[in-house]
Amino acid sequence: ENHPDLPQRSFICDVRDRDRVFNLFETVKPALVFHAAALKHVPVVELQPCEGILTNAIGTRNVADAANAFAAEAMVLISTDKAVHPSSVMGASKRLAETYCQALDLEAAAKSGHGPATRFVTVRFGNVLGSTGSVVPLFTRQLKNGGPLTVTNQDMTRYFMTVREAVELVLQASALAAGNGEVPKGNICVLDMGEPVRIYDLAEQMIRLAGYVPGKDVKIEIVGIRPGEKLYEEVFHGGEPLVPTDCAGILLAAPRAADTNALTEAIAQLKAHCSAFDTDGALMTIQELVPEFLGTQDDANSVASA
Repeated sequence: ENHPDLPQRSFICDVRDRDRVFNLFETVKPALVFHAAALKHVPVVELQPCEGILTNAIGTRNVADAANAFAAEAMVLISTDKAVHPSSVMGASKRLAETYCQALDLEAAAKSGHGPATRFVTVRFGNVLGSTGSVVPLFTRQLKNGGPLTVTNQDMTRYFMTVREAVELVLQASALAAGNGEVPKGNICVLDMGEPVRIYDLAEQMIRLAGYVPGKDVKIEIVGIRPGEKLYEEVFHGGEPLVPTDCAGILLAAPRAADTNALTEAIAQLKAHCSAFDTDGALMTIQELVPEFLGTQDDANSVASA
């Protein structure tokens, strides 16, 4: 609306369709790639793990390989704090996507001096206020209906960021990646989101801001943690030492290295399991690729019995 003369084109493409992704990159030859395609609803992906893996992990591999093949200057992967010590298939699949992009970035560093190399930078989001599936629009809708506001657990906390902060983090990451090595190879960018917020406190505050008394005018109902959810999210893994940055509000996490060839072979095996709807095989493979992912109790029992 502000820039109607800005040239733009739209294409339909499924990131799972490797041939179509490569065809699109060959046609457009993008300089910058922002990869945001994902299935992010944790309980839904828990029920259909192969679908989540095919989009979040295999789809990311397809886009990253295409960016590499057609010499994009940089690719920015949108990830999530749920990828740190994942308790869900969604988080584990996003951690695998991170790992693959980090491996490509480190591989490019090792080949420096042999032509242009695509930079791969990952940004980890907390919960984006107002985005699809965010708790704030849910509470707003529940308030409009007179309540109750539903909270999964009284002690659950989450990190929050605004849409503006999310966009600025992505743009800053792309600028740093395209710059003179300002983001060290394989590093992950994380916004300094301050302290996590207790969801129950957020519910009470929203009720008060609407002019009501929590628990009296509008009730808060504890509905229980859903499959794959954690009480507390983290933005850094213990094996990711923090790297200083001159950009205010942006933190960098050093990579946990992975061999690209071994990773490529394992991901191909993972894709074969998912394409054959072999859920047990897919879960076993992704647990090997993301060792900190232990799965839900049902997953663990299923894999153990297999």
